[in-house]
Amino acid sequence: MTDHALLLINLGSPASTSVADVRRYLNQFLMDPYVVDLPWPIRRLLVSLILIKRPEQSAHAYASIWWDEGSPLVVLSKRLQAKMQAQWQHGPVELAMRYGEPSIESVLERLAGQGIRQVTLAPLYPHFADSTVTTAIEEVKRVVRDKGLDMQFNLLPPFYDQPEYLEALVQTTRPYLEQPYDHLLLSFHGLPERHLRKLDPTGKFRFQDDEACMNAPAEVLATNYRAQCIQSAAAFAKLAGIADGKWSVSFQSRLGRDKWIEPYTEQRLDELASKGVKRLLVMCPAFVADCIETLEEIGDRGAEQFKEAGGDELVLVPCLNDDEHWAVALNALCERIAAPL
Repeated sequence: MTDHALLLINLGSPASTSVADVRRYLNQFLMDPYVVDLPWPIRRLLVSLILIKRPEQSAHAYASIWWDEGSPLVVLSKRLQAKMQAQWQHGPVELAMRYGEPSIESVLERLAGQGIRQVTLAPLYPHFADSTVTTAIEEVKRVVRDKGLDMQFNLLPPFYDQPEYLEALVQTTRPYLEQPYDHLLLSFHGLPERHLRKLDPTGKFRFQDDEACMNAPAEVLATNYRAQCIQSAAAFAKLAGIADGKWSVSFQSRLGRDKWIEPYTEQRLDELASKGVKRLLVMCPAFVADCIETLEEIGDRGAEQFKEAGGDELVLVPCLNDDEHWAVALNALCERIAAPL
């Protein structure tokens, strides 16, 4: 059987480090109602204000981590795609980005042109959020509807608690854990509190409470990003054999003035340094491929902040990227799903 495609979906990247390309990318990203969940007129005004200065700042940040081959996120995702093609035995393996290129629309149209009718969608996000998982699924639905594509889909759900994902994290992190270090910080991407609040079926879940997150009922856990992060961090630490007190969790990449989920990574870096942590490991399990949020925000700015606060060294643990353990794990996850859209 060679007519069942696997489509890997990641967030995306600007086409280049030029201010114009960064502005185009940021406009597409921030105008997504699943990212900035405000009424269109307010969202348009807010994004227009952000686009006055942010593209130039972001272009500088992208330039500091850009590779000769292009965006690290795109390059690493393509390398994973190649690894997955050797694993997936049912047909072609394609890669699409929610923002930028290659677009979900162009890839689905190409697959349809090849006669592909069955597609397994693999959003490369371990944890659920509207701004990652939902928007990717909705874009697939839009393309199928607008282009009249005759396709059937299976969907890889968030895999934050799956043994294959956790074991791959342990395998790729082990070389760093075997070196002397004082503390491991698991820094997840942040979200505004309102994103979690509007998805809470109980209307009263204490999502900023770690204990509540560890004991979240299934109906809450299904869509609660912070609870999923806390649970996957604890499961990883247990599997890796890291002692309590030797690791902690934080959330990075805040944007705007809204209240975001805590604790904030910037604050944790200062706190850990003030408590005598000298050699700090930081890993970012919400990302499966290194990108501007890991390489620049943590690897460059975070490391500088930690040293200024009194630490000696911040070591950024690479993401899963195209590691062989991850390719095998992802293939196993995709092989067994049967969740139609």
